[in-house]
Amino acid sequence: MIRPQFVAIAALLLVLAAGNIVLTHNLLTAPYPGHNDFMSRWEGARSFWIDGLNPYGDQASLNIQVQIFGRASVEGEDPGFFVYPFYINFFLLPLVYMSYAWASAIWMVLLEICLIASLFLLLSLYQWRPKPWLLALLVLWNILEYYGGRGLLLGQVGITVYLCEVLAIWALAKERDSLAGVALAISTFKPQMGFFLIPFLLLWGLRARRWSFVMAFAVTLGIFVLASFLLEPSWLGDWIAQMRLYPEYTSAAYPDTGSPVWIVMQRYLGLGDVGEWALNLVLLVPMLWAWYSVLIRRRDERFMWALMLTLTVTHLVALRTATTHFVVFIIPLIFYFKAIAQRSRRGSLWIALILLALLVLPWMQFMITVQGRNSLEHPAMFLPPTFGLYVLLWLTRRLWWQAAPIIKPAAIQTVSVQTA
Repeated sequence: MIRPQFVAIAALLLVLAAGNIVLTHNLLTAPYPGHNDFMSRWEGARSFWIDGLNPYGDQASLNIQVQIFGRASVEGEDPGFFVYPFYINFFLLPLVYMSYAWASAIWMVLLEICLIASLFLLLSLYQWRPKPWLLALLVLWNILEYYGGRGLLLGQVGITVYLCEVLAIWALAKERDSLAGVALAISTFKPQMGFFLIPFLLLWGLRARRWSFVMAFAVTLGIFVLASFLLEPSWLGDWIAQMRLYPEYTSAAYPDTGSPVWIVMQRYLGLGDVGEWALNLVLLVPMLWAWYSVLIRRRDERFMWALMLTLTVTHLVALRTATTHFVVFIIPLIFYFKAIAQRSRRGSLWIALILLALLVLPWMQFMITVQGRNSLEHPAMFLPPTFGLYVLLWLTRRLWWQAAPIIKPAAIQTVSVQTA
């Protein structure tokens, strides 16, 4: 039986969310249309569900460009192609039957909920209960910090992928394997955020005999793909065709940006493709060694560390990433905050100071280095969080092996922690 206090809390949260949507619409999305990252997906979905158009087709692409520019895009501009797997249309369906101002207001509030929900899942995962004032600060910081805050302003779908990845990890830790598989399958509608993470988790699921997790992922993704073919038979080829164009038009619209590795080796050091692939290899080898330790040597205490290293390498070597994707780095950050809180009597104060620095410094870097009237990010914005976290994970690996949650294989009831 549902407790009355839970009903009251749920009703209060719904009222707050509804009020937030109205305020967001009246103060932001109606007078100042934007959220261009969301616009491309919303207009593509609207063109399909209402106009009956292929979301990857020329007419749907023109519809997107008219929404963004008021005209067709010209050379050197981001054409705003749909360029997502077709099945994202299923999630956007409820929003296409209203004006864009209301749809983007609802979407922005949903993204805020994703950020806050991810925080509470991480606190549960790491079994950390910060002081009430620090918890309130963490919630506020999650909304305002650069990577999440910029994602909110752009309507970035990556924030929903972040929630799905957090939910999958949390569900695996709580042995809710079917939920983990479904969440991980949903995260594939932005595959560049998990192209190493997903294979690692699935290989671990097979090795750990967590069959429900693997099956839930396969069945959910299979349903998405099959339903997509039934509704738009050519979607896969059309999607691949747009992805092939992606590096070309993004290089023109956003020059001098690529993966963090590309930025360092090609833009700053001028070492070309050879230098880029050499650094990729340097970064990949430790990740693969971590996979070997977990998957072959069965060092289960290293699972979370290997997962965080995989997450970091994913965003270091991706063909092209976005700083808004770096919101996923909150996952290891909360672990470090808990460690600080446990190891220092003034841990909460230190965490508050770190939060302040992490709030102010990226925004300052952006404002100092911002390029042109279109407010393009400087390539240097991509480097501190990615390379910084990679180094930090390596230096603190034993802390992770000793203190991170151990997610056990199905056949093992107890696990002895090894720190060698």
